[in-house]
Amino acid sequence: MKIAGAWLENPATQALCAALTTADYRALFVGGCVRNALLGLPVADIDIATDARPETVSNIAENAGFKVIPTGINHGTVTVIAGGIAHEITTFRRDVNTDGRHAQVAFSSDIAEDAARRDFTMNALYADATGTVIDPLGGLPDLQARRLRFVGEPEARIREDYLRILRFFRFHAIYGDPAQGIDAEGLAACAAHLDGIAQLSRERIGAEMRKLLAAPDPAPAVASMAQAGVLAQVLPGADARALAPLVHLEAGMPPDWQARLAVIGGADPAAALRLSKTETVTNLRIRDEIGSTMPPAALAWKHGPQIASATLLCRASLFEMPLPNAWQGEIQRGSHAQIPVTAADLMPALQGAALGEALRKIEARWLASDLNLSKSDLLA
Repeated sequence: MKIAGAWLENPATQALCAALTTADYRALFVGGCVRNALLGLPVADIDIATDARPETVSNIAENAGFKVIPTGINHGTVTVIAGGIAHEITTFRRDVNTDGRHAQVAFSSDIAEDAARRDFTMNALYADATGTVIDPLGGLPDLQARRLRFVGEPEARIREDYLRILRFFRFHAIYGDPAQGIDAEGLAACAAHLDGIAQLSRERIGAEMRKLLAAPDPAPAVASMAQAGVLAQVLPGADARALAPLVHLEAGMPPDWQARLAVIGGADPAAALRLSKTETVTNLRIRDEIGSTMPPAALAWKHGPQIASATLLCRASLFEMPLPNAWQGEIQRGSHAQIPVTAADLMPALQGAALGEALRKIEARWLASDLNLSKSDLLA
């Protein structure tokens, strides 16, 4: 079996591979680029595995005229910029010791050892520069069936890095077949080791949850997370029941992980997931407005179209109510509306604090009218 794609055929990428193979080393594409190419999905990152040691890779790449960045040289990884594209090149490795967060590795010349330390069988696929697929662990049938399985013993893989618990649900949401359901052995292993999540940084947890919630349909995977107790461990107080109705209501709209996070709730998502200040403000505004009665146009004027749309979808999902008539058009109306009264209309009769208070009252009346009151109405 072969893969193809513009990324694979790029002359700079091919030249980099040729530089390694000409020096009698292997240059094998691995992981996401191979997986996505086989599934016909876009390829974002190019990872290359090799039996050359990091210092050798650096020397070969520099001699070929490429820029080398020692991004993770102690763990066997160097980034090579070829044709303006970043290629992460990592030496074949085997784990010597792991603590659930970090691994001590030894370099290897054996592709099977390198494959055995990877997380899922669909990620342990390699391809040479011609696109010919190499499958040392028999993961190709799993990928073709869109069946997500851990490499080897699930509990052993999880103990190596507890982040794999969250990756298990994320990868199932993106690449798994919903009709088959989630792998029972993997789910049981995640449930058995969920306490290990406490060892992970909130930044790593937050990054995984963003990616999971941005999947086309994360609802089945998040429901499995809740079933296994993982959701409560990651996001205390969260409830996934309204997520599936939300995804249904989105009806082909681009996924909005912020809306999905708001609808599952949680006691303190900002702290639990280490949201940025901007993300925290967005989350709080959506959650606050879910309980309000502010109509679509007013929401869009006050908070912008993204928060307005998320709020309305969350209300409908949580309260099992239909979306307002022509709500998308109303959001557009509110996004382009301008309040008809400005400070100049009240000056010089009002100044300072009195002016500010009057403007606040006018704005409140205008919002309450669904942006319909005219200038003369507001000044009356």
